[in-house]
Amino acid sequence: MPGTKAPEDQYTAEPFVPEGAGLPGLREAAAGCHGCPLHRDATQTVFGAGNTDARVMLVGEQPGDQEDRQGRPFVGPAGKLLDQALAEAGIDPAETYVTNAVKHFKFTRAEPRKRRIHKSPSLREMTACGPWLAAELALVEPELIVVLGATAGKALLGSSFRVGEVRGTVLEREIHGRPERLVPTVHPSAVLRADDREDAYQGLLADLKVAVRTLA
Repeated sequence: MPGTKAPEDQYTAEPFVPEGAGLPGLREAAAGCHGCPLHRDATQTVFGAGNTDARVMLVGEQPGDQEDRQGRPFVGPAGKLLDQALAEAGIDPAETYVTNAVKHFKFTRAEPRKRRIHKSPSLREMTACGPWLAAELALVEPELIVVLGATAGKALLGSSFRVGEVRGTVLEREIHGRPERLVPTVHPSAVLRADDREDAYQGLLADLKVAVRTLA
């Protein structure tokens, strides 16, 4: 019909989220999500993965190039570094649930055959993907959320979030209708980009140790 908007122009995933679904049902439904325009260029939806009984949920920004190709979160270099830091801090990566605030890879290319360059999602795109994150939180019911980076923080805590102001602290907020405890820190990709990578890694590790003490 003339004037009717396509689903992606509505900027909400809500119509695609099945009520009462378990993780397999959510993942299957998310594969067909057209809740915002990002699905047009991405290879596939990258849904959360891990232990649905996890005490810790880790929320990152969006899939990267490798995640987009493989269909799983945190499988690239940042994911490997995160697993290392989690284990060193005292958190078994296999006992966590990992996901992203945005489920499709947003990127740009300098030239058609150049590699895909990460582009930060907009607040509107984060908000559109919010119903998927709400469904994951309701399913996993984590004791603690580790917020990885600025985009995840803005998606969960609002546009005024600044990771440098609150990293390594324990926040208590209502998120998608649920009282949650959160520990913000930097995204592991920021550690990989840092001039002093060892210092940045130790900062990430210190923040994760706050999460461990909070759980204890």
